[in-house]
Amino acid sequence: MPRVNLSTPLDVKELQLIRPIRHHEPIDTQAHESLAASIAPRLAMLRSLALEGNVTRVAAALGVPQPTVSRWLAALATEVGAPVVVKDGRGVRLTRAGQLLVDAASSAMGAFEAGTRQVIEEVDPDSGRVVLGFLHMLGRSLIPELLRAFRFRHPRVRFGLIQASRADVIARLQSGEVDLAFFGPPPDEPDLAWTPLQRQELRVVLPDTHRLAGRAKVRIAELAREDFVGLEHGFGLRQITDDMCAEAGFTPRMAFEGQESDTVRGLVAAGLGVAILPEVEVPTPGLVEISLSPRASRLVALVWPAHDQLTPAVRAFRDFASAQEA
Repeated sequence: MPRVNLSTPLDVKELQLIRPIRHHEPIDTQAHESLAASIAPRLAMLRSLALEGNVTRVAAALGVPQPTVSRWLAALATEVGAPVVVKDGRGVRLTRAGQLLVDAASSAMGAFEAGTRQVIEEVDPDSGRVVLGFLHMLGRSLIPELLRAFRFRHPRVRFGLIQASRADVIARLQSGEVDLAFFGPPPDEPDLAWTPLQRQELRVVLPDTHRLAGRAKVRIAELAREDFVGLEHGFGLRQITDDMCAEAGFTPRMAFEGQESDTVRGLVAAGLGVAILPEVEVPTPGLVEISLSPRASRLVALVWPAHDQLTPAVRAFRDFASAQEA
């Protein structure tokens, strides 16, 4: 096999001469672990290169000569048995092999950063960071009110806020991207723990010109022939709506599907359908919200990983929010 010169800047032609991996060779787990250990120190460099796309800038950022980065790249390609970058104009871009390594490095770096953050926060629970995941509509009042009250007691705690569907929030909670979550209905996943936080009454939302707008109560069955405006599948409220309609003997005809309740309300006000939504404190012009018969509600829960050790800051906010149970 031709020899790669590691003393000169990266030459993609040299990298293309590196012996490719033979897929028919038997898998040696111990050898793979040894390989991973040997290339690990260079993964941060490769991750930077994926962002910068330029060897010279990466070298400057790392505080090393440009030929050093080129030698690292060539050595890395030799160790994995495939090129990790190719030239792209005046810069470089990752190959498939390089991207796989960067993905692994990003995951590993994320885990390491999370571990480092947790160690720091263990020392001082009042200066930690808490990442909250919650439904869009909870950002109107519930979450802001909790944050205002908590920050009055713990002004140095920082927060990251992620708004998404129930399904997405659960996935982020399970992956560790989110520390605590607020959504309804509560989860049934065995790896998640929860406590009830707030019960919200559900109402049928109609244009103020609708034939049922003057009623005090509306039965779900009376909406069977209506066009519905609702949230997408994956949102807990969509599942509740589908289940309620199924119990009444019909499948809702979803004319419009969205991701935010404000958009849903706007479409209903425009006369494009009806919706089932939690009641709001401030009425929306052009809409009427009528109680359902029988009454319907959803339970919003505070959720966290059942088996993970929470940082002091996360634990403090969880305990504080739990005490606000309504």
